Amino acid sequence: MTTEKFANRHIGITKEDTEQMLRKIGVSSVEQLIDETIPQDIRLKETVNLPEAMTEREYAEHIAELASKNEIFTSYIGMGWYDTIIPAPILRNVFENPVWYTSYTPYQAEISQGRLEALLNFQTLISDLTALPLSNCSLLDEGTAAAEAANMMFNARSREQLKNNCHELFVDERVFESTWNVIRTVVTPLGITAVRGDYQTFSFTANTFGAILQYPDANGNINDYTAFTQQAAQHGIKVAVAADILSLALLTPPGEWGADIVFGSSQRLGIPMYFGGPSAGYLAVKEEYKRIIPGRIIGISKDASGKPALRMALQTREQHIKREKATSNICTAQALLASMAGFYAVYHGPEGIKNIAERIHAYAGFLSAKLNAWGYQQLNENFFDTLKIRLPENVSVQSVQETALECKVNFRYFDSGEIGISIDETTLPEDIGVLLYIFSSAIQQDYLLQQDIEEKRYFDARFVRTTSYLTHPVFNAYHTETELMRYIKRLDRKDISLAHSMISLGSCTMKLNAASEMLPLSRPEFANIHPYAPEDQRQGYTELIDNLSVYLGAITGLPGISFQPNSGAAGEYSGLMTIRSFQQANGQGQRNLVLIPEAAHGTNPASAARAGYLPINVRCDENGNTDIEDLRAKANEHKDHLAAFMITYPSTHGIFETAIREMCRIVHDNGGQVYMDGANMNAQVGHTHPGFIGADVCHLNLHKTFAIPHGGGGPGEGPICVAQHLIPFLPDITQGEESDRNVVASSPFGSAGILPITYGYIRMMGAEGLRDATAAAIINANYLAACLKDAYGIVYRGAQGRVGHELILECRSLKETGITETDIAKRLIDYGFHAPTLSFPVHGTLMIEPTESESLKELDRFAEALLSIRKEIEEVDKGDADKTDNVLVNAPHPEYEITADEWTHSYPRSKAAYPLEWLRENKFWVNVGRVDNAFGDRNLIAKVKEE
Repeated sequence: MTTEKFANRHIGITKEDTEQMLRKIGVSSVEQLIDETIPQDIRLKETVNLPEAMTEREYAEHIAELASKNEIFTSYIGMGWYDTIIPAPILRNVFENPVWYTSYTPYQAEISQGRLEALLNFQTLISDLTALPLSNCSLLDEGTAAAEAANMMFNARSREQLKNNCHELFVDERVFESTWNVIRTVVTPLGITAVRGDYQTFSFTANTFGAILQYPDANGNINDYTAFTQQAAQHGIKVAVAADILSLALLTPPGEWGADIVFGSSQRLGIPMYFGGPSAGYLAVKEEYKRIIPGRIIGISKDASGKPALRMALQTREQHIKREKATSNICTAQALLASMAGFYAVYHGPEGIKNIAERIHAYAGFLSAKLNAWGYQQLNENFFDTLKIRLPENVSVQSVQETALECKVNFRYFDSGEIGISIDETTLPEDIGVLLYIFSSAIQQDYLLQQDIEEKRYFDARFVRTTSYLTHPVFNAYHTETELMRYIKRLDRKDISLAHSMISLGSCTMKLNAASEMLPLSRPEFANIHPYAPEDQRQGYTELIDNLSVYLGAITGLPGISFQPNSGAAGEYSGLMTIRSFQQANGQGQRNLVLIPEAAHGTNPASAARAGYLPINVRCDENGNTDIEDLRAKANEHKDHLAAFMITYPSTHGIFETAIREMCRIVHDNGGQVYMDGANMNAQVGHTHPGFIGADVCHLNLHKTFAIPHGGGGPGEGPICVAQHLIPFLPDITQGEESDRNVVASSPFGSAGILPITYGYIRMMGAEGLRDATAAAIINANYLAACLKDAYGIVYRGAQGRVGHELILECRSLKETGITETDIAKRLIDYGFHAPTLSFPVHGTLMIEPTESESLKELDRFAEALLSIRKEIEEVDKGDADKTDNVLVNAPHPEYEITADEWTHSYPRSKAAYPLEWLRENKFWVNVGRVDNAFGDRNLIAKVKEE
C-alpha cells in the first residue's frame, strides 16, 4: 500500500481483497462490475476535472494557509451570533471525539442511550430557561426555527379560524432581518401573508392567526410584551417569541408572560460562531402542542424489564411516517451541537450560567454609562447585552470605524448612523478598556480603564426573572473537569458509533470521517469568524467556498451552487423553491404539481408540500423501477401544471434504473424540471453525474457522500447544485439585510464551519480517489449481496442482476416463523452492530449500505452475524427454540440481565451474549433491554426527572 496516498487510508478494501470479493460476486474485474451496474448511456467518458490529490501532510499545510487568511477580530456585531468559550473538556471529549460525532440519529434506542440522555439534558435546559414544558431536541438555526413556529401556528388554527381562512401572520419589525427573510420565504407558498409592523401599534384583525416577536429585540431593547400577548390570547391568536437563550438566565422568560412558542439559537451556550453555523436552533411549546411540534423529541420510556429507558417519542408526526402530511420536512437537525450546549449547562450549572449572564450585562451597562457621560446617546432604555449608540454631531461613523479596525474590533453599523455593540462571554475588562479608548479617541479624549466593573442590574425590576431553573441533579453535580469528563465517558460507553463497528444503514452513507478532515474545525481561524465579518477579514472562507463550489460543480455537472441549506431536507426545499422562482419569473406560476416515485424518502413529499406543491405518487414496477408508463401518463395528464419530478438516483431501492434519461426527457417535454435527490450520490461520483443524466437541480448530503459526520443527528449540510438557467434564482446570500429573494437559513452560507471537512475530503481524494471510492462502495454492496442472497434473498436488483451501493434484504417471508425484521435488527445489537435501515423503503425488509470505508474483515464479520441470526431463526422455525422465549424476540440482552443471579430463559447466557466466538474479544454491552415504544408515547416525559 502506498501509505502517503489518502485514498488508501479512506477506502477499506485492498487490491487483494478486491480480487477475492470479485470472485465471490462472479465477475472478473471492477470494470465488469461497474459495466453491469451503471447504465452505459450515463457513464462519463472523461475524468472529473479536480485538482491533483494531496497527501494528508500537504493538506494540513494547505488548510493552515487558508485559515491564516481569516483574520480574527473581536466581534461585537451580535445579530444572532456571539463569541463564546467552549469548555475544553467539551471540545476534547465531545466535539473532537468520534464516538459522539460518528454516531447516527438515535432511531435504535437501545444503542443510543448516551446521546439520548445528552439530548434530554438539552431539552430540559431549553424548557427551563423558556418556562415552557416541552422542547424538541434541536432545529437547524434561529431563522428556520422561526419558520417552523410560523407553520406550527398556522396548523394550530382553531376551527373558526380555519373556517374563516385566517392567513395573516404578524412579524414585529424588530425581529432580526436574517429571521424575517426566512419567514417571508417559507410562509409565502403556504398561503400565509406575513405582515411586518410595530407591535405597539399593530391592531389584530379577523385574519390574524399568529404573531412573532423578538426578546430582547434586534436593537437590543427589552420590551414588555405582556399587554400584547394578553390581547392576542383574547383574540385566539398564538404568539411565538425569538429569545436570546442566555438572557433568559436574568430576564422573565416568555413562557411566564404568555408566549405559546419560544424559539431561537443555542449558539451562545459554548458553540463557536463558525461563520454562521452550525449551531442548534431550539423550539419550546406549551403541552397542548405536543402533536404538532416539529423536530425530534426525546422521551422517557421503559425497557422490557421495566427499567427506565430513553427513546425518540411521537415519531408519527415526522416526515418518514407522515410524508406530505408531516408537521415538518426536517430530518437531520443539530444533535451534536445540542448535546454540546447541554453539556455546557451541565458543566456551568445554574449559578455558572447566571454568573456569565450577569457579567455580560454588567459590562454592557458599565460601557453604556460611560458613553452616555461622554455625550454619546445609548438608545436602549432596557438591555441585556446589546447597546445602540447614537453619535454626537461632531463624531462621524467613519472616525469610530477607523479606530475600531486599528484595534481589530468589529461593530454593527446601522444604516441610520448608529453603532451597535453586543457584549459576549469572552469580553474581559481589558476589552471594555479598548472599547472606551475607541470612543474616547473619537471625541479627542484620553481614557484608560483603571476601575473595577461592578456587577449590577441596568434594566427595570419588572423584567427580572424570579423563578429557578436547572434545579435537576444533572445540572448540579459535574462542575469539575474530572466529574464532567467521567460523566461524558459514562454516556458515550452506552452508544454504538463508527468507533465501535460498521454502521450499515441504507441511504445514510456512514463512511469514514477522517481525522485529517476534522482537525481544522478546532482552529480558531475557522471557529471565531462572524458571518457578517467584513470581506477582507474572511478571505480564507471565501477562497475555500469558491474552490468548493467549482469542485462540486464539476462532480455534479451543475455549475450553480448554494451552500445555504443546512440539511438534506433543507436542500430539497431550497431546490424546489429555486424551481418555483424560476417558473414564476417565466410566467409559469400555475405549475404546482410535483411527481414523486412512491418509494421516495419521506422528506421528498414533505419538502414538496412545504414549498407549496401538491405531491403526486408515481408507481414502481415489480422490479423496483419507476413505472415509466405511469410517469409518462401523469406527466402528460398534468403537463400544464407539472413543476418538477423528484427522483433519487440510484433509486431508494438501491439500483441504477436504466430508463433514467428517458424519465428526464418525459418531464422536460411536459414543461417540468428534474430534481435529483442526492442522497445516493455516493454511487455516482466519478462515474456519472446529475448534469450528464439530465437533472436541473440536485442537492448533496455533504454529511453522507462528502464525509461530514452525522453527529448523532446533525450537523448536516445540504447544498444545491443547479443548471445554468436556474442560477439567478438561487437563495440570496445577503448579510443581515432585507431581501426579496429566497432565503432558507439565517446564515448566508449555512453551516459554513463544517465545509472544510468536505473540502479536505475532495482535496485529499482527488478525482481518481473519488472514483475508486464509488467503485469500492459498489463492490462492497454486491459482495454482501452475494454473501446473504441465499439466506435471506435480495429484494431488488438492476437490469443485469447487480445492486448499486446498497441492498435490501428480504425478511418478509420470515414472519411465518414468528420472527420479524425488528427482531433481527435488535438481535444484531447483541453481535455488536447497529441495525440496517428498518422497513424502508420496503416494509418488512432491512436495507444495507456498507460504504467504501469498511474493510473486508469487517464486512465478513457483519455477514457472519446475519448468517448466524438466520440459523437462529431456523431453530425457531424447526421448534428447536421456543417461539416466545428465544434469543431473537428477547434481544437485545442488556448487561444487567446477563449478569443477574437469576436466569429464566430457555437458552443459555452464552448463547445470548456470545453467539460468535470473536465477540468475547470485543463485546459491546447495552445497558437497557428492548425499549417499549408505545409506553413512551402514551406517557410523554420529555425532561430530566427531578430526584
